[in-house]
Amino acid sequence: MITWLRIAIGLLVLVAVTLVLLPIQLVGLRFDLKVRRYVPRLWHRVACRVLGIRVRVHGTLERSRPLMIAANHASWKDIMVLGSIADVVYIAKSEVRTWPVFGILARLQATIFVEREQRQKTGDQVDEIARRMTDGEIVVLFPEGTTSDGNRLLEIKSSLFGAAASAVPHAPEGVVHIQPVSIAYTGVHGMAMGRFHRPLAAWPGDIELLPHLLGIAREGAVDVDVDFGERVDYTRSSNRKEVSRTVGARIRAMLGARLRGR
Repeated sequence: MITWLRIAIGLLVLVAVTLVLLPIQLVGLRFDLKVRRYVPRLWHRVACRVLGIRVRVHGTLERSRPLMIAANHASWKDIMVLGSIADVVYIAKSEVRTWPVFGILARLQATIFVEREQRQKTGDQVDEIARRMTDGEIVVLFPEGTTSDGNRLLEIKSSLFGAAASAVPHAPEGVVHIQPVSIAYTGVHGMAMGRFHRPLAAWPGDIELLPHLLGIAREGAVDVDVDFGERVDYTRSSNRKEVSRTVGARIRAMLGARLRGR
């Protein structure tokens, strides 16, 4: 009874905050005002608090621009976690646009939707990503291309770094900065979260969303550690596969160390 009461109160708080911030964000999107970049961070912070997600940050966000964040991807919660730390914009597959609730939230955050099957649109999509980065926005890329079980980093798809390569000619100094970031779900109710319990936090994709969402809400106490790694510079002479290997190695090292409790 107490659990459901807590969930109901949290939901009411989130709805109230949404109703306050929504008009501001809609105006920001309509007139492309910079305020649209800041409003989502406030919403994500409230959402994390409501769901009981405690975010611990290690390291610092890179100050240089243009900047792309490359992070491992275990769950839809990664969106809220990173969004609560920095003013970021995400790259997502086009299907997300039609998802209930999450599709609306993605559009409100000015997410860049990519249609992977329609190659004729690839150029325009990459150009948009490049434009957004050179305009000072921080673009988040999940280079695994899907969600994992939270226990490891899946294979990195080097093709997804094409957006960074496309932005290089437009960058003032001919360089795009890529910062590796690891997101590790490490605790529940103040106790270490082992491999067996990590699916509680992860969302591999074959689990129905609503039951998973309710499961997280019922727990109400999940710890996540976010590590910001050393940046990797992408220039005209950079090799995309080498850059992806370097970024992947740094994410894997940070994630592994954090999951082992180091």
